[in-house]
Amino acid sequence: MPQDTTKSRFTAPLFRSAAAAREEPWAFLILPKSASEKLPRRGRTSVQGTINGHAFQATLEPDGQLSHWMKVSQALLDACGAAPGDTVELEIAAVAKEPEPALPPDLQQALAASPQARAVWDATTRLARVDWIHWIESAKQAATRKTRIENACDMLASGKKRVCCFDPSGFYSKSLCAPEAAD
Repeated sequence: MPQDTTKSRFTAPLFRSAAAAREEPWAFLILPKSASEKLPRRGRTSVQGTINGHAFQATLEPDGQLSHWMKVSQALLDACGAAPGDTVELEIAAVAKEPEPALPPDLQQALAASPQARAVWDATTRLARVDWIHWIESAKQAATRKTRIENACDMLASGKKRVCCFDPSGFYSKSLCAPEAAD
């Protein structure tokens, strides 16, 4: 399936996340499938563009429906003059080079304790590292996350460069989805 990497222009409604009531306020939007189909992958993907004319760069998350959703911070809402319930205008394109993913502290500590795993980690591609981190961060419970970090270090130490049994789009496993909108 060839990808059209041109810019996508579209409008999307902003939703307040139900989870935002328990943490720093934020909103989210869901990309139309036509815009998502122009992106290079169904998993986590970084884009740059504008929202209501304000420039931004963000990492989109898979919505489990072969599309993506985007978290919109309160700072970005303020900068683009929008609020949950508004419809915003976006123009996006995939970044030329996916940025290096931030290494979560618990994974960093585990890799530091396993030089063999760290060596294979360093030898993997940037997109493979994105998928490893996504797999770990998609755990819903702390015990599952801990187990995934242990398994990741074991797999990496044995030379495995890609995480197995993880659908980064969430489509086949339904493990990933857009946030729940608040009422």
